[in-house]
Amino acid sequence: MIHFKDSTLQALEFIRQAVMELPSVTEKICFETPAFYANKKIFARIKEDGESLVLYNEERNLWINKDPKTFFITPHYENYKYMLINLERVEPEELKQLLKLAWQQRAPKSAVKQMNL
Repeated sequence: MIHFKDSTLQALEFIRQAVMELPSVTEKICFETPAFYANKKIFARIKEDGESLVLYNEERNLWINKDPKTFFITPHYENYKYMLINLERVEPEELKQLLKLAWQQRAPKSAVKQMNL
């Protein structure tokens, strides 16, 4: 079992590898942290604390109910379709799945079709 407990940089490299193979993905800085966009729509970014990932998810309550220590929100995110992911607790394969889902929910339909998702 691999976790990103001791290294935000390790988590960031994993995230980059998982998303940069997807069409229309770019990496930019947002709130002074690395962020990932599908065209111009943000779908993931490292939170300022360096321990969490902010991730777009239209079904976040399912994930939060499944494991509230790994998936959660703060009051700031209550009115947005984002959840926070504790990078020390998330399983890499689950993170990869969630990143692709977030991209799919934010990417242009033509890019999603290109990936046959």
